[in-house]
Amino acid sequence: MTVVGCTGGIGSGKSTVSAYFADRGATVIDADELVRRLSRPDGLAYPEIVRAFGAKIVGNDSEIDRALLASIVFRDADERHRLESILHPLVEQEIESQLEQLRGEGVVVIDHPLLVETDARKRFGLDGVLVVDAPEDQVIERLVGSRSMTPSQAAARMAAQCSRETRRNAADFIMINIGTLEELMDMAERAWEWILSL
Repeated sequence: MTVVGCTGGIGSGKSTVSAYFADRGATVIDADELVRRLSRPDGLAYPEIVRAFGAKIVGNDSEIDRALLASIVFRDADERHRLESILHPLVEQEIESQLEQLRGEGVVVIDHPLLVETDARKRFGLDGVLVVDAPEDQVIERLVGSRSMTPSQAAARMAAQCSRETRRNAADFIMINIGTLEELMDMAERAWEWILSL
């Protein structure tokens, strides 16, 4: 089994690249999806998140108001660390559990926005780290256009992650997403060939 980490800053295009790998036959473990699952009313993280941030973050449907929670944690580093201290151990446990179940299964891609920050290469024994990178001005433009963020909200999300330089220094393979979707897919095909060579 080959296990590769795929990471990149918010708006870099890493999820698009991971979806391409899934189409090529890889099993993708999506850390963002794990966070969403853990944060649902029946999720393991839900009670602790509500205790930590109060009933104000819970909507009428009992779901956590993700936009409200984001507005809290991305303007206060202490609050963000509080949320991360709840979620990160549970996400790591889930990834480890899935990897154990997938032993011997071809290619596994761990799609994780905080791959570098959480030292996932060592923790999960990754065979390689792929970084999808994009210039900050393009990322802000994408986030404003596709996710209805203000420029300041987009900048706050980016500031909460490690620097582009730190991420790139941790990479074995780098994709620069500055062009069209077709160009990104061409790079993803080259990255797939690299993964298969590991």
